[in-house]
Amino acid sequence: MTGKTAFETRYGFARNQVLLGNWREKPFSRWSFQNVGELVPSARIAASGGDDVPAPSLDGLLSEKVTLAGGQETVADFLVRSDTDALTIMKAGKVVGDWFAPHMEFGARHIIFSISKSLTAIVAGILEGEGIFDPQAPVTRYLPEAAGSAYGDATVRHVLDMTVSLDFEEAYLDPESAFARYRRATLWNPGGGSESLRAFILTLQRLPEPHGQTFRYRSPNSDLLGILIERASGQRVTDLMREKLWLPLGAASEASVTVDMEGTARTAGGVSVTPRDLARVGEMMRQGGMANGRRIVPEAWVRDTIETGGDAAAWQRGTMAFLLSQGRYRNKWYQTGGTSGAFFGLGIHGQWLYVNPRDEVVIAKMSSQPAPVDDPLDLELVAFFEALSRMV
Repeated sequence: MTGKTAFETRYGFARNQVLLGNWREKPFSRWSFQNVGELVPSARIAASGGDDVPAPSLDGLLSEKVTLAGGQETVADFLVRSDTDALTIMKAGKVVGDWFAPHMEFGARHIIFSISKSLTAIVAGILEGEGIFDPQAPVTRYLPEAAGSAYGDATVRHVLDMTVSLDFEEAYLDPESAFARYRRATLWNPGGGSESLRAFILTLQRLPEPHGQTFRYRSPNSDLLGILIERASGQRVTDLMREKLWLPLGAASEASVTVDMEGTARTAGGVSVTPRDLARVGEMMRQGGMANGRRIVPEAWVRDTIETGGDAAAWQRGTMAFLLSQGRYRNKWYQTGGTSGAFFGLGIHGQWLYVNPRDEVVIAKMSSQPAPVDDPLDLELVAFFEALSRMV
C-alpha cells in the first residue's frame, strides 16, 4: 500500500477526483475554487506586480467572541463553521491581518463568483465617466441583435440594477433547468461547447411585468453587461479590467476570468483574485473611487452606487429583502441601509467583500461553503461583519 500524496494529505482527496461535474461540491471545492483555470478555460488579467507581504497575526482577534444565531462563539470557530478559506481585514487603509484555512496559502487566487458582477460594474462606471457607456441607453444601442429577447425593450440601467423582467430562475441545483443549460454555455458544466454564452442570453424571454419594477437576481444580466461594455468600447473585458481597474488599483497579483467557447468572459461569476487584491477593491470604493493618490472611478458614480442610488421599492418586491430590511441594490452592489453605511459584493458559496464606512473597515472573505446559497448563514454573516468591524 502506498502512502498519501502531499496533495491528498492537504485536501483529503486525490487531484484526479476533481472533475467538471463536481468542482463546486464539497470537499473538492476546497481545491477547485483556487484552481478554476485547470477546469474551465480562463483569460488572464495582468497586475502591476507589487509586493504583498504577510501582515501581523490575527490571533488576538480570533479568540474574541461574537454572538450570532447559534449563541456565543469565537471568531475562529465561526470562520471554520462558515467554511472560510481566507479572510483579509483592512482598517483605515491598512491591512490588519489575514487568516487562511490549512488548504489555502497566502497569495493564492480564489474564485469570487458573483462579486465578479461588482467588479464588472466598476468598469462600466469608469466607461460611463469617460462618456463611452450610457446607463440610460437601450440595450439594443450596443447589442442590436438583442431585439427579439427579453432585453429588446430593456435599458442598461435595468441590467445594472437587476430589474429586468426576465423569465429565468437561478436554479443552481436543478440539472434539467434553463440554469443548467446556462452553465453548459459558460463551460462550467459537462456537455458545453455547442451553444455560446451570448447565444444563450439572446434566447431568454421576458415576463409580462414591465422592466424596472422588481429586483430579480438573474446572473445572465451581468454576463450581458460584460458584452455591452465590450461593444461600447471596442475592447475585450479582460483588457478593460486590466487597464481601467487592476493596474491603477495597484493590484499585486494577476487575476483571471473564465471564458466560453467564443472567449466571452463570464463577467457574472468567473473572476478569481487574491484576498488582498479583493480588499483593495473595497478600500478603493470606501475612498470614493480613489487609490494610490489617483482617481479610478468617478466619485459621483461611487456615491450613487453605495449611498444614494437604487430603488428601495424594487428591492422590497424582490426575494432577498429578508437579508437587508432597509436594503437597496445599485450597479451590482448591495447597500445595507444601516447606520454604518455598509455595502458589499456577494457571491455564492460564501464570497463576500464587505465595506463599513463608519468604522473604516474592509473585509474580504473567501469560502467553500457546501451550498450555493445559505440564507440563515448569510444573515449571520451580515451580523458577523458588523461585529468584526467594531472589534478591529
